[in-house]
Amino acid sequence: MHNHPATKHPDLIVGIEGLDDAGVFRTGPDETIVQTVDFFVPIVDDPFDWGRISAANSLSDLYAMGAEPHTALQLIGWPRTAIPFEILGKVIAGGLEVMQEAGCTVIGGHSVDDAEPKYGFSVTGMAPPGDITTNSAAEPGQVLFLTKPLGTGIVATAAKHDKTSPEVVQAAIETMVTLNRDAADAVRRIGARAVTDVTGFGLLGHLSEMVRGSGVSAEIDTESVPLLDGVLQLISDGQIPGGTRRNLTSVRQLIDTGDVPDDMIWALADAQTSGGLLIAVDAPLADALEQALNDTGTLAAR
Repeated sequence: MHNHPATKHPDLIVGIEGLDDAGVFRTGPDETIVQTVDFFVPIVDDPFDWGRISAANSLSDLYAMGAEPHTALQLIGWPRTAIPFEILGKVIAGGLEVMQEAGCTVIGGHSVDDAEPKYGFSVTGMAPPGDITTNSAAEPGQVLFLTKPLGTGIVATAAKHDKTSPEVVQAAIETMVTLNRDAADAVRRIGARAVTDVTGFGLLGHLSEMVRGSGVSAEIDTESVPLLDGVLQLISDGQIPGGTRRNLTSVRQLIDTGDVPDDMIWALADAQTSGGLLIAVDAPLADALEQALNDTGTLAAR
């Protein structure tokens, strides 16, 4: 596929050849469109919350690329004879609420009859070429920031098994429905160029993409990594999703864990949904980025 002419164009700035979060296409001297798509099966019981989480997750790739979302197409797979359409209405209501919050206009979509429910969006944003951020622009000596706590995959798995409290689940939901818009605004103000969002591949997986794409290495201060309350105990209790296990297997040969405890390594590999931004910024600008994030009430772990 990488060599097919359909994937090439003189105005294509970011395409499928890299490991970035969205595609970027130049539409004029000072304008690009940024496109991405994402959908998934339910990860929480409440349909309205599932819709909110899915919308925030779909928008996240645009924020990671420095774009402002403009339009979205809704994607639905629904078992029409097994689950009432009333439930689907709640899912859609949740998705539309977050799209409205983001200022993103839903202009259509497509639905199919599916044995397993699925929901998400294809989202299009715009950005000046100079505002585009990628996961291949990190440089030696830069400081890493993370803007949301890890552990949503662990918590979602524990919730499915009824092994955690409603309070822990609600905390995970609140972080997943929070847009990365404010974090992206802080990045733009400071001028950081290397950004990705931490989603299905976990922190270790997405950081590995950043260092490989940029030709650098990275060191994580595990004591500074934010986690949702109770995550390490849930890991000890065996509440580790399959995606997290696959993540760790895929990066094992790339990392030196030293004396970091196994439960923390699992947390670093946890498959996130609608996770935070991972930002690499020049050391002299680190304090300014931290202040910019704090000004918007955004977590600024470094």
